[in-house]
Amino acid sequence: MGAGSSTEAEREPLLVPSYVETNTNPVNGRVYGRRWLVLTLFSLLALMQGMVWNFWGPIQNSAAHAYGFTKSDIAILVLWGPAGFLPWLLFMWLMDKKGLRASLLLSTLFMVLGAALRSIPLTGQPLRRWLIHGGQLLNGLAGPTMMSAGPYLSTTWFAPDQRATATAVASLFSYLGGAASFIVGPLIVPAPNDTQALTTISAAVSDIFIRDRIQLVMYAELAAIAVLFGAVLLYFPARPPMPPSVAAASQRLSYRSSICRLLSNLRFLMIALAYAVPTGVIAGWSGVLDMVLTPAKVSQVWHKFSGCIISLSLIFADSIRGMLKLILVLMLAGASLASTWFTLTCLSSYTHLPSTSAILYTSCILVGIFINSSVPIFFELFIETVYPVPEGITCGVVTFLGNLVTGLLLFFLTFYCKDVSWLNWCLTGSCLFSLVLILFFRESYDRLYLDVFVSV
Repeated sequence: MGAGSSTEAEREPLLVPSYVETNTNPVNGRVYGRRWLVLTLFSLLALMQGMVWNFWGPIQNSAAHAYGFTKSDIAILVLWGPAGFLPWLLFMWLMDKKGLRASLLLSTLFMVLGAALRSIPLTGQPLRRWLIHGGQLLNGLAGPTMMSAGPYLSTTWFAPDQRATATAVASLFSYLGGAASFIVGPLIVPAPNDTQALTTISAAVSDIFIRDRIQLVMYAELAAIAVLFGAVLLYFPARPPMPPSVAAASQRLSYRSSICRLLSNLRFLMIALAYAVPTGVIAGWSGVLDMVLTPAKVSQVWHKFSGCIISLSLIFADSIRGMLKLILVLMLAGASLASTWFTLTCLSSYTHLPSTSAILYTSCILVGIFINSSVPIFFELFIETVYPVPEGITCGVVTFLGNLVTGLLLFFLTFYCKDVSWLNWCLTGSCLFSLVLILFFRESYDRLYLDVFVSV
């Protein structure tokens, strides 16, 4: 009685879930070492796309001397990044039907053409400025893939316990590129010396030197993008031979059904706005950060450090799965406090708060850390909420909305560029708006349930 061992039939479960009957061929997930090469290539391309997009903002004073750019011109150069998202449906369709390789090759080709176009050393200033604008627009056309394909890549190549980290790396390198431009630009391109009385000849020589240094940076960025394009052309598979998880192998909705599902899902629209408004505002705000900090007597050379760290975000491990809403609430609460602190500090003549470079740097850095670190958390929450909608389509929709907000902000900036203090209020209001939406959001984890429970 109870001494004998049970047979194999006796150990079979009495109740078998219905999904087992429809899945006679269970998926054996497998990961490949080459996934790190794929992630590295994609992240470096996103880095370069972000650097080229944010190239002119940190050196706006030098650009004004070298090419005669005004504040409105700088705003338009930054605006070409969001404008590149207008054909985002094409890139999302290409990613959904042909895989990431086809979409990435097309995006990288635009980056190469854009970097080459703006690097043509013409002497005629009007034509040269048109080529620079055209190059920025072509680089902006790579944005839909570089900014939204991170979750698609992580699901396609990485196991569930590595997915959130891969999403964070792929998503944040685009922001890191925008941050790196605050170092590379001011470090190589000298700031114009407007405080000393210069003769006409020495001023002309100074402008030529500034123009040559800007040309040097553009040549270097062109070379880096060309090398990465060659690497992607030689080796960047669309997907691994075997999927890494049940979710990666599961059937997804069609392209048209996915768009309809997203637009009719009120919970998705709620968190899409919570993501798009603050990230769109801070993208436009950081793109013209030099204009914001110039009234506070922060020079082009010094504010590069605050601009760099503003986008150096924390990369969270996969232990945050199941706690996405809590993490977002904490981040957005911190962003609201930091942006309020920065805004009131910039109005020290009215608020009588201490206004020093250290205070401006600290509050500025905290705003960037809190908002930009929330991007991969938002992406994971989007995918969990609307699963089985494909990751590329989901993130393509929300990044388009974020860039739409950025475009509207920069569009108004071209008309109201004399006093830019209203940008700080937009930043503070966007953080508070997003915090309220997240507090009322009801989270769900459909994809996580599939990977953790169904696969077991």
